[in-house]
Amino acid sequence: MDGQIFLQSALKEFRDYKALADKTFKQLEEKDFHFQPNEECNSIAILIQHLHGNMLSRWINFLTEDGEKEWRQRDDEFEIHRYNKEQLLNLWEEGWQTVFNAIEPLQEGDLSKTIMIRTKPHSVVEAINRQLTHYASHVGQIILLGKILKGKNWQTLSVPRGQSKVYTDKMAKK
Repeated sequence: MDGQIFLQSALKEFRDYKALADKTFKQLEEKDFHFQPNEECNSIAILIQHLHGNMLSRWINFLTEDGEKEWRQRDDEFEIHRYNKEQLLNLWEEGWQTVFNAIEPLQEGDLSKTIMIRTKPHSVVEAINRQLTHYASHVGQIILLGKILKGKNWQTLSVPRGQSKVYTDKMAKK
């Protein structure tokens, strides 16, 4: 596969996952960000804190420094900080901007470079895929929590139940 095609595909996927969470956040009230179904589950606030810390650590100086920075406080990301919705969304945006700022300038030749994450070597392709799957799993958790919180008031992020044929027919006409 052409390296530029891979990079554009990865950026699209990152943007699509961010958009799914963004659409979830728009449906939620301030208190919803702090809901935990039980003590073992993370709230949306905690997931945002964790993703923010991970994104900054992994993507700042992506090609030149280990992706697990000494300044990162990973354990603290899972503590309750009681940030308000605006503060959480600012963390969210800062994290994603860091991701995009690191990936957008990459060139095909960068894909074969080796970077380190927690002292373990990864090709740039492996590192991108690692982060894409990591973020997708947490976005899935955010969506699930949103669905639990909103119940019947949930506004679907994809094809509504029972509407697959209508959706497929509509797409075929385009």
